Amino acid sequence: MSAAFQRACDELVQAAMVEDQAFSDLLPQLMQASETASPAEKTAAMPRLAEGLAEAPPNLGGWLAVIGGSWIEHGAEIGPFGDALVERLIMVTAAALAFGNAWQEATGGKPPDMEDDRPSRQAVDTVGPKLQDGAVSAMMSWFTLPQFAMSACTVLSRSPRVRSALTDRDFHVFAAGQAAEHLPQMGFVRDLLRVLDGERLLVLDRRTRQGWTVTIGGIGDNFQLHTLLAGALVGRPGGLPGKPPAPEIISCFLDAETPPDRPIVSSPWNLVDANGEWIYNEGVPADIPAVNGTRVVVLDPPSYERTFPAGRRFPMMPATLTVDGMHLAKDLDGWWSHITDPK
Repeated sequence: MSAAFQRACDELVQAAMVEDQAFSDLLPQLMQASETASPAEKTAAMPRLAEGLAEAPPNLGGWLAVIGGSWIEHGAEIGPFGDALVERLIMVTAAALAFGNAWQEATGGKPPDMEDDRPSRQAVDTVGPKLQDGAVSAMMSWFTLPQFAMSACTVLSRSPRVRSALTDRDFHVFAAGQAAEHLPQMGFVRDLLRVLDGERLLVLDRRTRQGWTVTIGGIGDNFQLHTLLAGALVGRPGGLPGKPPAPEIISCFLDAETPPDRPIVSSPWNLVDANGEWIYNEGVPADIPAVNGTRVVVLDPPSYERTFPAGRRFPMMPATLTVDGMHLAKDLDGWWSHITDPK
């Protein structure tokens, strides 16, 4: 890392951590320096940025989150910044929700718009009786949540490691879902928090009674799961008869850029869970219930022709689906006793 770039990063982070008024002058300086810094230089600065993100107040930390997200989009490795961001995101989200709830309790109306309105003394006075000494921090969290959400979408889309390292995932998902009522982008954060990585599924074909164990990662919805299963099983050795989706279609659902005139995919099955309920393409793999700790997908003949455009819901997030093994019908008798007919 060049000395000038390192100095610009250190000075901005230090100013953020101690709430130095020089922050407003140092911010554009680092942004300008970032334009010519190499991905390697930005990667080397990520640990320092993570330190600032963890300690700076939310109104300044939000700018550090935006800078880190931009660096990642321009080739920097995520490193410790990703973990620091997710940890800080949940704290900012909780404080923002406290502000929104206090505002609604005090006024009976909707809180200020996170993106169009601005922090104010009036906002602090409105929630002060409820939040006391936490009023200012909660207000700042409310108005900077869009910055954290934008950076979190970048980090969670690009890092299976950060997604897999989440603890108390259900709480993170719940909080993001609550915040999505005020900021739609938090709905994307919520859904990225639910993405499964290194997750084994048991796929059963009701007609032949055979099955397969597959491992998935980075799949954003069941349109993607549906198509990748077809690519892995149809017309393949040890799979099912038929014509698989074209390789360029499969690539769109894995990691390739989708062309502007998005190809149309035809679905070969109904996907059903172990309880006989349809697995809707609009849902996500995390919705699929488990049997004895394993999520089960049952393949049934399609009840009608389904078509949908190719592409990933989260274009920056590459996906994987690998077939780990095939199971003969005689080996699956114990499983079929747990499987309900489709409803």
